[in-house]
Amino acid sequence: MDQAAAALRRLLTLLADNAPSEQVAQVAVTARTSGASEAELEEIEKASELALRVHRKVAEHERRQTELAALFDSASDLAGVRDLNAVLRSIVHRARMLLAADIAYLSLNDETREETYMRVTDGSISARFQQVRLGMGEGLGGLVAQTARPYATADYAADSRFAHTTPIDSAVDEEGLVAILGVPLSLNDEVIGVLFAAFRTAHDFSRDEVALLASLADHAAIAIDTARLIEETRKAVDELNEANETIRKHNEAMQHSEHAHDRLTDLVLREEDISEVAAAVATMFAGGLAIHDADGNELARVGTGPLPQPHEAVAASRKAGRAVAHENNWVHAVLAGPELLGSLVLTERPALSDVDRRVFERAGVVTALLLLLQRSTAEAENKVGGELVADLLTAPQRDPAGLVARARRLGVELTSPHSVLVAHAEGVPRERLATAVAWNARAAGGVAGALEDQVALLPNTEPGEAAKSFARGLTDSLGARVTVGAAGPASGPQALAQTYTEARRCMRALLALGRDGDGAAMSDLGFIGMVLGERADARGYIRSVLGPVLDYDALRGTELTETLEAYFASHMNLNRTKERLQIHVNTVSQRLERVGTLLGEGWQAPDISLEIQLALRLNKIIDDAPTDRG
Repeated sequence: MDQAAAALRRLLTLLADNAPSEQVAQVAVTARTSGASEAELEEIEKASELALRVHRKVAEHERRQTELAALFDSASDLAGVRDLNAVLRSIVHRARMLLAADIAYLSLNDETREETYMRVTDGSISARFQQVRLGMGEGLGGLVAQTARPYATADYAADSRFAHTTPIDSAVDEEGLVAILGVPLSLNDEVIGVLFAAFRTAHDFSRDEVALLASLADHAAIAIDTARLIEETRKAVDELNEANETIRKHNEAMQHSEHAHDRLTDLVLREEDISEVAAAVATMFAGGLAIHDADGNELARVGTGPLPQPHEAVAASRKAGRAVAHENNWVHAVLAGPELLGSLVLTERPALSDVDRRVFERAGVVTALLLLLQRSTAEAENKVGGELVADLLTAPQRDPAGLVARARRLGVELTSPHSVLVAHAEGVPRERLATAVAWNARAAGGVAGALEDQVALLPNTEPGEAAKSFARGLTDSLGARVTVGAAGPASGPQALAQTYTEARRCMRALLALGRDGDGAAMSDLGFIGMVLGERADARGYIRSVLGPVLDYDALRGTELTETLEAYFASHMNLNRTKERLQIHVNTVSQRLERVGTLLGEGWQAPDISLEIQLALRLNKIIDDAPTDRG
């Protein structure tokens, strides 16, 4: 299939060059017009469809990276720029660019007049619109300023939720706006203004767009807060020269605040992990710090013992929008817009100054940015890595070279030895287990994906030890027993796919043996491992030992196999067996006599009974396990 091979090479080249999706789609069209056979066309069209999916995912990942980079740029502006107007113009411009909006603008509240007035615009063409003022509760912006909640509309003029007034509607109409999104600018527990993005055509705003605009609004509020603090300091110096000691202390506090803010901003710009944030904040306050995720799982801890998340205090902080005192600690909810991402707990600090409190709260903003970055990166890697693992283990013969190349782009070298691990956990949501397996696999330099169970490929590892370590790590992080079967190591797509079959069989054997929460390879399972191993004929062994009994049950619908299992589980005691089966002891005796007829008189001898028990256990393991893929 020369044309199919050429088309596949063309698709890979286009993906590598990040070509437009139109060029990727054109490959299949060109193949149809060039006389390719039906088989070639089918293969090319399937490959084109996969290439377009990869192209879309890469584009989505790039978009998320662009959004996060803009957030980091805003944080950098706060660290290096003290001109409030310049910072606000930058944030409004970025809001417009990131949401691809026709116009973005920012209003500030005038408490004396109970209005919110236009402060900065980007993309506006109407002078009237640039000077509009909204009373509290009037229009979309007035409602956001009044309620401290984000609002969005796909068609403002037709939306009856908002209090329409002639001045506002005229300004909106002159600007030509249709769809509008507004989010509050919150400083501590006070709404000081509104950040907007708008379109001149109908547009449904997504949750991601709302969260992104809310993050930018948080930066704008921090900029205003910083500018106000600097102005207050300057005014204090001008008016209170006689209070030198007070001014000195205030300046020290400001320096501490700016140093802390610069340090936290640097953590964001260098994309440090959560443990680095915990260490930096603990150092700033000379205390202990614990960081939890939204579910209360510990993410990092410095200078303190294990500390459960104080859920009531987190809820109070989330409602107030700032840090709250709790017992002898301080607690701050980590938020991205309205979404709770986790919490910070500062220990052994009964009191915080206003400046320290703001620093602590800014640490929450930095933590939110890093968690969003980690989530975005993990989601992208999990999707790409998951698709790779699924293709590798289900169809390794389809495109081995392509699989190797895809893995290499993820930093995984399939031509080197890898162990295959299969993880299973009862009662754990599939998505949560998948995230934990992917996280642990990446930490070990491997990759993970999902088939019937969660699968991980780890490089240069002894499978038994890797399975034990993986099971312990997953059990600790999830708080539930995770069973891990392993096999390998193997190299290359075909060998890894075969190794997956044995790893999955090993995991099922662990469950059947009552070893849930454990990790092992076949070599760790003794006789069962030898029988179930890659070169063993388990079914042949079972037939050689139990064949007549299994055939008798299958033909007559009897329960001789079940009776044998109960008999050995009851230590070959007839009374215990009849109690286990809930039948008369004479029935047990009759069934065992039939077993003796089928298997021979010496079937209860120690050496033969051992083989029967092993065959029974293997038969149960194989019956309980779904059919393995080749």
